[in-house]
Amino acid sequence: MKIELIPLDSLTPYINNPRKSLNVDKVAASIKEFGFQQPIVINKEKVILAGHTRYFASKKLELKQVPCAIAELSDTKQKAYRIADNRVSEDNQWDFPLLNLEIEDLKKDKFDLPILGFTEEELKKFMSVDTFNPTYKDDQSQIDEASEKCETCGQTLPK
Repeated sequence: MKIELIPLDSLTPYINNPRKSLNVDKVAASIKEFGFQQPIVINKEKVILAGHTRYFASKKLELKQVPCAIAELSDTKQKAYRIADNRVSEDNQWDFPLLNLEIEDLKKDKFDLPILGFTEEELKKFMSVDTFNPTYKDDQSQIDEASEKCETCGQTLPK
């Protein structure tokens, strides 16, 4: 894969992108904190295949250049990749006890937790998970009985 720094103004968002960029502020905060760690995927005409939210976040941050991976795919595969790239991430779920451990470590290091992209309320719920209670993690009925949807990630959270 070839990654190049490309002027942001030369990129074109895909006009028929079926996914809406709702997390621009969160992604901008992430780029500001961690740097640009994931390139925008474009075709040879510099039309965005994946990374529309990173593109809009970069505009918000007034970046002049961004790292881009240039994909060499047929028109059909470009369309399919745009959909697949967004869809496959929807099937991921959090392991809340492990997430709790990671967040606890970050708290000990005095890391600014809102940069992770979760609301304060969501972080409190994550922290309420008993990290050392394997029945919570493994017992789906217990999770279903005591859960609600995460506003940020759409996942099932403990109550």
